Amino acid sequence: MNLYQKYFKRAIDVVASGGALLVLAVPLAVIAIWLHFANKGAGAFFHQERPGKDGRIFRVHKFKSMTDERDADGNLLPDAERITRPGRFVRSTSLDELPQLWNVFVGDMSLIGPRPLLVEYLPLYSREQSRRHDVRPGITGWAQCHGRNAISWQEKFRLDVWYVDHCSFATDCKVIFTTIKKVLARADISSQTSATMEPFTGNN
Repeated sequence: MNLYQKYFKRAIDVVASGGALLVLAVPLAVIAIWLHFANKGAGAFFHQERPGKDGRIFRVHKFKSMTDERDADGNLLPDAERITRPGRFVRSTSLDELPQLWNVFVGDMSLIGPRPLLVEYLPLYSREQSRRHDVRPGITGWAQCHGRNAISWQEKFRLDVWYVDHCSFATDCKVIFTTIKKVLARADISSQTSATMEPFTGNN
C-alpha cells in the first residue's frame, strides 16, 4: 500500500463526499420525489447488501430506476420492462449513483474503486478476481472508464485487479476525468444482451 492509499485517499473521499452531499442536498431531494411517483409505489431508493473491502458486507444506496411490477406468477418482469422513463434518464446520466456519496462519507466505499457487486458472486470468483476486494469499492472505477456494462465480466475483473495494483492519485484523477466524459456521452450503459448487465455465473 503506497502513501496515497494509506493516508490521502480516504481524506479526499471524506472531504469530497461530504461537500457534495451538502451542495447537492436540494437536487437529491428533487430526484427522490420525482422517482417516488415514477416508480409506481416502489420507492425512490434501492438498498442492497454488497461486499466491500476484504469482503465485508455493507448496505449500498442508489436511486431506484425501476418499478416492482411482476407477471401473473409473481415473478419480477425483465429489467427492460420495469425501467421507467425517469429511471432510464437517471441511469444514463449516472444520477442513480449519487446516494452512494453517503457510503463514501461513512467509509463503506471510496469515490474511485472497483464497483461493489452482488454478495452471491463471492463464491464464484477465482483467487485473482477476489483481489478486487483488497481496496474499498468505488462509485466509479477503472473498469467503468473502459467499457462499464458493455464489456465482458472477465475483462471487467481484469481491469479491477489492474486498478488494485496501480492505485495512485494520478490514476484516480484519470478515472474522474474519463468518467465525466463517459457520463456526458451517456456511454456503455447497457451490455449487448441486457438493459443493465447480465448476471455473473462464473463462466462469463
